[in-house]
Amino acid sequence: MNMSELNRMQGELPHSLTLEERGRLNVTGVSEVLSFDENEVIMDTTLGQLTVQGEQLHVEKLSLDVGELTVAGEVQGMFYSRARDKKGSFWSRVF
Repeated sequence: MNMSELNRMQGELPHSLTLEERGRLNVTGVSEVLSFDENEVIMDTTLGQLTVQGEQLHVEKLSLDVGELTVAGEVQGMFYSRARDKKGSFWSRVF
């Protein structure tokens, strides 16, 4: 069993971003695409919610089974808007 299979079994997909000349963005660790249009793509990743902004954006590839997304178009910005929820007991989150 390789590391990626082990991560998938544990529910943790490795997260990475690869931007090629501002025209193609490859993202791993994607758990859900929340919304997308030609100016913005919003997704949940293993490290938080990621927003990609630009022009003429379109999803070229989406495979949630392996957590991969490819967006093509002119990428103008990317940002994370919230951190990934930490798992733990109720009391560990309170204190």
